[in-house]
Amino acid sequence: MSTAEAAATAEAREPGTRIKSSSPRQIPAVGVVTEDEEAQGVFTSMDLNRVIKLLEETEKDDLEEKQLKSVKKVVQCYQNGLPLRDLAQIFKILNLCAGKIKKQPHFIEPAYNILKLCGLPFLKKKVSDEITYAEDTANSIALLGDLMKVPSSELRIQICKCITDFYHAEPPKQHIPEVNCTLMVKAQAASGICAHLNDPDPSGQLLFRSSEILWNLLEKSSKEEIIQQLSNLECVLALKEVFKSLLTRGFSHYDRQLRNDILVITTIIAQNPGAPMIECGFTRDLILFATFNEVKSQNPLVKGLKLSNSYEDFELKKLLFNIIVILCKDLSTIQLLIDGKVILALFSYVKKPEKQKIIEWSAAQYEELQLHAIATLSSVAPFLIEEYMLCQGNARVLAFLEWCESEDSFFSQGNSFHGTGGRGNKFAQMRYSLRLLRAMVYLENETINKDLCEKGTIQQLLGIFKNTISKYNDKEEAILLEIQSDILLILSGLCEHHIPRKEIFGTEGVDIILHVMKTDPKKLQSGLGYNVLLFSTLDSIWCCILGCYPLEEYFLEKEGIFLLLDLLALNPQKFCNLILGIMVEFCDNPKTAAHVNAWRGKKDQTAASLLIKLWRKEEKELGVKRDKHGKIIDTKKPLFTSFQEKQKITPLPANCPTIAVMDVAENIRAKIYAVLGKLDFENLPGLSAEDFVTLCIIHRYLDFKTGEIWNEIYEEIKLEKLRPVTMDKNILESITTASENIGKMVASLQSEMIESQACQDVQNEQKVYTKIQATHKQRELANKSWENFLARTSNAKTLKKAKRLQEKAIESSRRSKQPPNAVFHWTDIKGLNTTVPSGRVVTVESTPARLVGGPLADTDIALKKLPIRGGALQRVKAVKTVDEPKKSVPT
Repeated sequence: MSTAEAAATAEAREPGTRIKSSSPRQIPAVGVVTEDEEAQGVFTSMDLNRVIKLLEETEKDDLEEKQLKSVKKVVQCYQNGLPLRDLAQIFKILNLCAGKIKKQPHFIEPAYNILKLCGLPFLKKKVSDEITYAEDTANSIALLGDLMKVPSSELRIQICKCITDFYHAEPPKQHIPEVNCTLMVKAQAASGICAHLNDPDPSGQLLFRSSEILWNLLEKSSKEEIIQQLSNLECVLALKEVFKSLLTRGFSHYDRQLRNDILVITTIIAQNPGAPMIECGFTRDLILFATFNEVKSQNPLVKGLKLSNSYEDFELKKLLFNIIVILCKDLSTIQLLIDGKVILALFSYVKKPEKQKIIEWSAAQYEELQLHAIATLSSVAPFLIEEYMLCQGNARVLAFLEWCESEDSFFSQGNSFHGTGGRGNKFAQMRYSLRLLRAMVYLENETINKDLCEKGTIQQLLGIFKNTISKYNDKEEAILLEIQSDILLILSGLCEHHIPRKEIFGTEGVDIILHVMKTDPKKLQSGLGYNVLLFSTLDSIWCCILGCYPLEEYFLEKEGIFLLLDLLALNPQKFCNLILGIMVEFCDNPKTAAHVNAWRGKKDQTAASLLIKLWRKEEKELGVKRDKHGKIIDTKKPLFTSFQEKQKITPLPANCPTIAVMDVAENIRAKIYAVLGKLDFENLPGLSAEDFVTLCIIHRYLDFKTGEIWNEIYEEIKLEKLRPVTMDKNILESITTASENIGKMVASLQSEMIESQACQDVQNEQKVYTKIQATHKQRELANKSWENFLARTSNAKTLKKAKRLQEKAIESSRRSKQPPNAVFHWTDIKGLNTTVPSGRVVTVESTPARLVGGPLADTDIALKKLPIRGGALQRVKAVKTVDEPKKSVPT
């Protein structure tokens, strides 16, 4: 249903009115069983413990048949819904059935039927039931998730439907059979009753009772069948005369309600394209009644007719707007809409409210009608382009948008369906005006788009977008996101294929796109419209930036490619195709490759590695045959997906794409190949061995796809039993053989890479082991050195022995003969009581002064100006020692 259609049906009637509303409503999670429904057998029960006990038994003969019968009785007993008090036991029965499915497949059907009942509202008899059985209900619903483990696709689908039914917008069907309605449908009662609506009626009750019966038939039986019965000339004529009579001669509250009832029934019938609405003149009259207030008419039907601001007349006006939307879907109605000046009438609402002017509607009513009229224009105006332009539609909408953006004092009520999110502001008016512009721009009518651009639409929309950023707040977040999305979509439609318009979009527009692309990725999952905004943003990059070299340069300078790759790294499946398409186009710019290669993601991932990873993920989802290393398995069909394997090749006309051709557009492999090809396959940074194995396939994608298509052609020729000439046959065989040889070559290259990587892994492992071994060796030496040190400090004999070995080593290192006039320096220090080789200065910080008795004064070292701290010498900067007098070496 379109926006305008939803408008009338979405409005709830005032409490106490008899008219049924066709507005969507939520299914209640828990339904209350009334006394009447209980009397009709809605709230029934049975001994479920007996069923559970029977299902738990395993050793009796003919047990399966008895168990299936008992579960079937449970399903029949609870066909109107599951009572809260029995929920735990019923789900236990469901769980027992699910446990038997693997060995006893016959239990799939009863489990399936119980799951269908779970989609209905749970029933309660007492008000306290909802609190009493809250825990049982929560546990039961949680069990639905566990049942997804059952190996039955049929059950899994039904579980998903069941969960969806918790939130479904359509009210549940009445499960109590309506015997009278069924009999009346068979007897063609709807058409019979409708045809006699205008019969003489002394009681005054005929029309009321007849409309009530028609309503019941529409609600309680097959709606499609009733509509079909009412879609004949006699019934539509009767409805037309009744409606005209009630509209022109009815003045009471009762007449107005009945009039609206008839119009709603007419609206339902009008949805059937076969209904003779035009032939009987009803369409012309309805258009007249919808527009007579706004466009003056000399038609006697509306002479003296005036609508008040009563609730019924207000609702009538909305219902008339709504039926225009439905009628315009029939192209035969277009001329009647032109004659009725519908566009002009609707545009009379596209203006700021005039305070001085006395109007028949209250401020809240006028606002609602204004929004409804703009929504109706969005559906009708695309069919009436000439009338739209004659009414200066673009100028009116842009002027209205200017008012929406202005700071004029205006207090919006925001009470209606169309006014959602617009209380106290003009966001609702702005939203529906932008929807209208979007509908017109998407017609791709150059007259309309050129007129918009000449009126400065691009600059105006960019200004509005920037203002919405400054006005952003959480309360109106959803409506602001929708406004921003529509602005970007309109700009995309205006700028696509037009370089001058892209230049008008300019760097200001690029900055807006970059601002949106920097949105927190977590918000993309919030469900508030961020996904739509992101889609609109990517579309505007494609349409407003690509192809305009200055804007491409600016986008690159502002790190736009980095932002695109950041989005791609988030792996949003909905947007991968679009992002990669943009990347392919951007890579035509010679400066793009450097930006792509410079990008780094998490764990220093490169763009090439990211693209290859996406390729592997895509092939896994498509069911392409690869071994555990990613190597080609089938060299004849290296790119074949599981879908292609299942589909048989069938001869097709030359203008119809084959499965192999459609595969190019239906997944992202071709785009990944194009991007990597423009980056140069030979110089891609940051790739692992696994990436190189996959890259071999990507590099030959075009060759494989060409061979695949030629193979399809060859197979089609065989299926059509055609015999090609010898030369053509030889060429076909050569092509298929060459394609297979390429597959074998790639598989061989992959094997070499895998083997090389295995050898490299072994070498790396050996290096690690060698390093570990050296570390252990060093630790052993350190431990041995420490043990020797401890031995020297704790045993005097060991110390003396070490000293002798040291002196011997020193002596052996000296020259046997000293050169003449040589100066000899002693290497040992006399009187030194340390156990390690020492220099002239020793600082002992760890030994307290009270244990050693102060400075090491009993040594032969003559030290001057050395500070003493705590009895031990400390090494400090700028301290000089006095050398001993040189001694001549005895010859």
